[in-house]
Amino acid sequence: MVFALAFTGLVAAFMMTLLTPLVPELPTILDVSPDDAQWAVTVTLLAAAVATPITGRLGDLYGKRRLVLVLLALVVVGSVIAMLSSSLIPLIVGRALQGVGIGVIPLGVSILRDVLHRDRLGGAVALVSATLGVGGAVGLPVSAVISQYLDWHVLFVVSGVLAAIGLVLVWRLIPVSTLRSEGTFDFVGAAGLAVGLVGILLGVSKGSSWGWASPMTIGLLAVGVLVLVGWGFFELRTKSPLIDLRVAARRTVLLTNLASVTVGFAFFASTVVLPQLLEAPTGTGVGLGQTMLVASLCLMPSGLIMWAMSPVAARLTRARGARTSLLLGIAIIAVGYVVAIFFMSEVWHTILIATAVGFGVGFAYASMPNLIMGAVPATETAASNGLNSVMRTLGSTIASAVLGVVLTTGLVTVGDVTTPSASAFQLAFVISAIAAVVGVVFTVFIPRHHKSYDRASLPDADDLAG
Repeated sequence: MVFALAFTGLVAAFMMTLLTPLVPELPTILDVSPDDAQWAVTVTLLAAAVATPITGRLGDLYGKRRLVLVLLALVVVGSVIAMLSSSLIPLIVGRALQGVGIGVIPLGVSILRDVLHRDRLGGAVALVSATLGVGGAVGLPVSAVISQYLDWHVLFVVSGVLAAIGLVLVWRLIPVSTLRSEGTFDFVGAAGLAVGLVGILLGVSKGSSWGWASPMTIGLLAVGVLVLVGWGFFELRTKSPLIDLRVAARRTVLLTNLASVTVGFAFFASTVVLPQLLEAPTGTGVGLGQTMLVASLCLMPSGLIMWAMSPVAARLTRARGARTSLLLGIAIIAVGYVVAIFFMSEVWHTILIATAVGFGVGFAYASMPNLIMGAVPATETAASNGLNSVMRTLGSTIASAVLGVVLTTGLVTVGDVTTPSASAFQLAFVISAIAAVVGVVFTVFIPRHHKSYDRASLPDADDLAG
């Protein structure tokens, strides 16, 4: 069961970076502008953010295994549509369906709570949660090889086959969910959350290309904030909310989710900044002149170390509590980016930085579900883990926007070659380090002990340690 859920997590995370190596070529392949081509990546992020909390609530109500099967089926359908596409619109549709699949990771974590003995739960949760980073990092070189040497449609053949294998594994190995939440599905809440998240995430992700002062950017951000405020008031007054905000406001849950934003920022920063540093030409005295494939391979140790650290993080959580594991992880990320400010002139420097970030993210991702599930009712595990996943996505979106601006405003040109300057790369690392330090502050204020529900998803890990 752990293997099946970890495999589906890897497949879902792979979808998020599937097109990343191909992005520079998409405008030529699809005969569209670079801004339009970027939608093939942006739509996946938006679909993942919107669908994850909604499918989490549906899983709590109607069965988590059933929802995992539905999501994997949608990934297969999306892969087929993208595989057959030769223009932008069907590719966007296919990529949106693939993005929905990221919801299998928080659902998988919640399934583990239902089917495993408590003694085995920590390590399994750490492993499945880590797949969010592992799948993307390990998938990058695979995508790079296919993009460089084969027809780009093969990417979606691979993704469709992997999703189909995952679907069969879940169908055969995962038992039917028996723990269900009472109530009905909150359609109004789902619509409000979708509109609010799309407004904010779209405004943040496209602000640099549209202009931060443009009416479109400001309008989207304003609408997103206003809708989410109204959505919050509605959720507090409905009997069966999509997300119980009173639970989400508990100090442990709130601070863990805020820390998740910073971890999502710091992790995504490595996938934004390091490839550009590696692939930039050496003529400017800044870049390292590596190919797309070599750059992807340099980032792969980050994903492998996340996988390797998941059992270590689980043991630390059992011994010292999930809060300690999260604190250690974010602190390691901060140290990694501080080192990056001064060491960015050799290929091995980037491998060291990526590995340090992966080391820290492995500890952080392993601990966050345990913190969340220790502070929410047993019937809200999937919805609460889904919200935590959205917070990571929000951090990644902010990183993409902020660091994109930093790297495109500080440029150096030698001849006809233009790349981000050394000071721009250093500023990006400084910002990433600051984000990690903010995460450390949030984590420090997470209570060591909290009042538990009679039917909590998990016993308090710190209580178990004590």
